[in-house]
Amino acid sequence: MYEYEILQLRSAELIRRADEARLAREAVRARRAARRDARHAAAEAESHTFRFRRQRIARAA
Repeated sequence: MYEYEILQLRSAELIRRADEARLAREAVRARRAARRDARHAAAEAESHTFRFRRQRIARAA
């Protein structure tokens, strides 16, 4: 009976660790998605501004 209880405790601990690891992965994934969305929104907003940008090709003299 004692071995069975140890097995149950170990199983519960492994399940808790797996849940914590899954939550950590989900949090990382959500932060990355938020950063990606923010970069995408910033790029869209910047592309519609009317600033004059320097041309990459030098002008002919």
